[in-house]
Amino acid sequence: MIDKIRPKAADALDSVHNGASIAIGGFGQSGVPLDLIDALCDRDVRGLHIIANNGGRGLPGERGIGRLLAENRVSRFSCSFPVNPAFFERYFSGEVEIELVPQGTLAERLRAGGSGIGGFYTPTAAGTVLADGGFVVRYGKNGEPEKTLAQKERRVIDGRTYVLESPLRPDFALVKAHRADRYGNLRFRLGARNFNPLAAMAAKTTIAQADQIAAALDPDDIHLPGPFVDRVVATELEPAR
Repeated sequence: MIDKIRPKAADALDSVHNGASIAIGGFGQSGVPLDLIDALCDRDVRGLHIIANNGGRGLPGERGIGRLLAENRVSRFSCSFPVNPAFFERYFSGEVEIELVPQGTLAERLRAGGSGIGGFYTPTAAGTVLADGGFVVRYGKNGEPEKTLAQKERRVIDGRTYVLESPLRPDFALVKAHRADRYGNLRFRLGARNFNPLAAMAAKTTIAQADQIAAALDPDDIHLPGPFVDRVVATELEPAR
């Protein structure tokens, strides 16, 4: 079997390119692969399509997705909670576009991408601007709306309106695990599991950061099997959580 351990985060990220789509695990500050994101910023990669639940807090010296946004490395952001002043400054000035996705829909779109599902119907967002084509994706430099979300296909099922959502299949996923082995098997810690397995399964290439690396994990201790993971690095700069 292939040993997937890489000595440093920079080594694991060497194939990530400008304009890549990247799903990043985490919910709030829990389960976010901070070391991998720092290494991504240090590589000076730009024009990224980031897929994540939230966009950090916009604090000075912030790490994680907040740093990606603050350094203007993101051209498109698919998320549920973009509560970050750095993001909104760039959004309203036309520097970045947003695809606002309800949280459960975001999770299911990633799951669909990892499961080979071509799309699914959900009642979430039916009858709102997220489904009817009115939400502003991008503003122009003059502050006027330049692009809006496309109207979603609708279907009535058992008397209730549903909208069609497409799967997410990003180029890369950056995830945070509690334990890993050299084969790429991962175990997550408590609520830090959140979006991490879904992101890992959906991506073409998955890079994992782990607080602990063992020679092998017990089969009954594995939350995400190694075939979904391509590279693993040990946490260096952040405490375990």
